[in-house]
Amino acid sequence: MTATPNGPPVWTRAEIESPCIKVCVIHPVERICTGCLRTMDEIGSWSRMTPEARRAIMEDLPARAPRLKKRRGGRRARVG
Repeated sequence: MTATPNGPPVWTRAEIESPCIKVCVIHPVERICTGCLRTMDEIGSWSRMTPEARRAIMEDLPARAPRLKKRRGGRRARVG
């Protein structure tokens, strides 16, 4: 139960929250969301996953971030 400022406690489930940050763009090469770093399959099945499966994905997400840090051109590619 979670206390609320102006009323009775609200029932909440003890489960791992989604890493979604509402920036849903799938990287064309890496095939992972640029916002939460999950694959399309992970996003689609998140609500049906066990807490253990979610935890494993959450632990893996920081290692995926460098896959999106590669520059794709910019000024240097256009100028020279």
